[in-house]
This record gives sequence, C-alpha cells and structure tokens, in this order.
Amino acid sequence: MSIEVKICGLSEPATLEAALGAGADLVGLVSFPKSPRHVSPEKAAELAALARGRARVALLLVDASDDLVGELVSATLPDVLQLHGDESPERAAELRRIFGREVWKAIPLGAEADLAAAELYWDAADRVLFDARPPQGAELPGGNGLAFDWELLANLDPARPFVLSGGLTPENVGEAVRVARAKTVDVSSGVETVPGVKDPERIAAFVRAARAAGPF
Repeated sequence: MSIEVKICGLSEPATLEAALGAGADLVGLVSFPKSPRHVSPEKAAELAALARGRARVALLLVDASDDLVGELVSATLPDVLQLHGDESPERAAELRRIFGREVWKAIPLGAEADLAAAELYWDAADRVLFDARPPQGAELPGGNGLAFDWELLANLDPARPFVLSGGLTPENVGEAVRVARAKTVDVSSGVETVPGVKDPERIAAFVRAARAAGPF
C-alpha cells in the first residue's frame, strides 16, 4: 500500500487540477475566514465539483456551528470533515453522526505530553491528524509551516489511524514518513510560494517524494 497524500488549502481550479494531476488522494478546502486559504461556500462547491470522482474531498472547519457545517456539506458533499478547533470528542462524534461523514480531528503536538489528548479522540473520530502546535498568539490553528519532532510518533501503535501534518515539504516528507511510520500525509504551506498560493511544481514534487517513501 502506497502512502496516501492529501493536498490541503486549495483555493483555485488551476492548482486543484495540479493536485489531481499529480495523483493526490485527497484535496482539502478551508472554511476559516482568518486563513489565507479560506474559500467561500460557493467557491468550495465549485472546487469540490471539479474533484468529485477523482479524489476525496476534505472540508477543514474550525469550531463551526451546525448551520455552517450543514450549509457547507450541502454545497460540497465532502467525504471528510477535518476539525481544527477546540472541538471536544463529543462534538466530533456528534458531527459524524449528524452529517454521516468521516471525521478527522487535528491534535497539536509540541511535546510527548500532548499525545494524551489524542487518546480521547480515537473512538470519537475516524482519524487523528497530528500537526505542530502553533506559536503563542498565532491566528491559525494549522498551516503555519511548522514541524514537530516526528520521533514523538515513533512509538505510536501503527494500527492507529493517524495523519501526519505540520511543516511537511517535498524535501522532508520522506524522512518524516520513515520516522513517524505514517501511512497518510497532509501538506499545505509546504507546497506554496506565499501563504495561500500553491505551486504546481511543488505539489507534484511532494506527491512523488511521499510515494517514494512507502510502503514500509
């Protein structure tokens, strides 16, 4: 089984097509106005329609209300709801139940003690996404281009369904996969020229490097 690759924060048809053409398994659309990668419900619907049947679509949300989630789910018909806020395990399970979508919950890592938070979500969410803990005062819960120490995941049960994210690039994804023994990787800022602007060449390079790193 090859490494599964998700390209997140896509906001334009051209770069979405670049991700699909490179062979991305999942594409991510961000609904969070503070993010430079934010797309409106209308834009998200347009992009999701282009991806449908070619890759799975993940919708990134931050402490979204039921009304907003319902609007976005109706517009985009996503495969995955990716939660990056302070959503509790109960909230994650509730969203999965209400909307019938796979749910991923992002957990920020900065030290081994942070892994304890993941234990609360293994049953409530379909996957846990490990991202770097944002710096103090940061407005974005993810997409900050920061990596964490991948050795923190080296002793994680490999049967646990997790996603590796945070500071990944075409240059380091191979090493990250090897150390963390990740089966799924998620990139956003690592394939950009400036925040919010994806680079088709870096997208293709990332997919190639990730696939070359596995299986293991």
